[in-house]
Amino acid sequence: MRGTRVEIRCAALTHNARRARPWQAGSAEVFAMVKADGYGHGLTLAADAMAGEVDGFGVAVLEEARALREHGVSAPILLAEGFFDQDELEQARGLSLEVVVHSSWQVGLLLEHPGPLRIWLKLNTGMNRLGLRPDIALEAAGQLAAAGMKPMGVMSHFACADEASDGRSNTQLRLAGEIADALDLPLSAANSAALIRYPHARAQRVRPGIMLYGSSPFDWQSAAELDLAVSHRFTARLIAINEVQPGDTVGYGATWTAARPGRIGVVAAGYGDGYPRHAPSGTPAAVNGQPTVLVGRVSMDMLTIDLNGIQADIGDEVELWGDDVDVDKVARACGTISYELFCQITGRPERIIV
Repeated sequence: MRGTRVEIRCAALTHNARRARPWQAGSAEVFAMVKADGYGHGLTLAADAMAGEVDGFGVAVLEEARALREHGVSAPILLAEGFFDQDELEQARGLSLEVVVHSSWQVGLLLEHPGPLRIWLKLNTGMNRLGLRPDIALEAAGQLAAAGMKPMGVMSHFACADEASDGRSNTQLRLAGEIADALDLPLSAANSAALIRYPHARAQRVRPGIMLYGSSPFDWQSAAELDLAVSHRFTARLIAINEVQPGDTVGYGATWTAARPGRIGVVAAGYGDGYPRHAPSGTPAAVNGQPTVLVGRVSMDMLTIDLNGIQADIGDEVELWGDDVDVDKVARACGTISYELFCQITGRPERIIV
């Protein structure tokens, strides 16, 4: 009855996965990143929707990989954070996973417990997050090969491929390519931004993430301009309409003050549903397709919008992002990215699977 909903569109996920093929020219493998519950869309739902369009899936942690296997996914699965102890190492072997090895302690554990395993050796080429230094990676590759566990590929991750003034990606790609060539192994480096932007970075495998979920990796190019379909629509209902006069304030902290007589709509969604509390006045929304903006501070269960010049009644639908409201514009207004907006939706809104 509250009417707060998240609509997930399977056909849009399929479409967006299909779009990855033209960008990588059909030569590289496409591994769809479905970690973090499929970027908030549903882990197994996302995998099912994309299964016919991609070569494999990428997850962050073992529990996600196990859930996919138990769901019946037989395609290759890449475990991006690798194993955390011997038990997880053996489980990864049992689940026939491809495992990222990014630290010397993981190499040591493998040498103590050798056995069949498909290994991607991760390089730190400048991200300074996970990855082995190039010289350490060469040494580790030799040790693993001598123990019968030759890596199947070399991997790295771009720090700034989605930045307009990116001056790092080519250097990172060169370093990764040198190690891959030295070891005569395939290379995987391209995320969504690099897949679209840098044809020379696609190499033997690409790992798109956010583009699969209908969001642009760039702030200068929209998802629609990239022919990406909306896959995640967040809506709620108007539950009250209040008249305000000049000088009236709205919400906790009285952060917004009416400059003229008007109407304020109360919407049944708040940070308890996953809408960002830090969304400022002016964040875009839409009522029955009519554009409007937030006013005042977001509460746990409600937020408020400007209804001046808008025909609206109690019970009307308010789109917080989706078809009429670009999720990337909402994210920019909030000083964040669409990834976070998708992932932070709580279990309270009703899920509608289309």
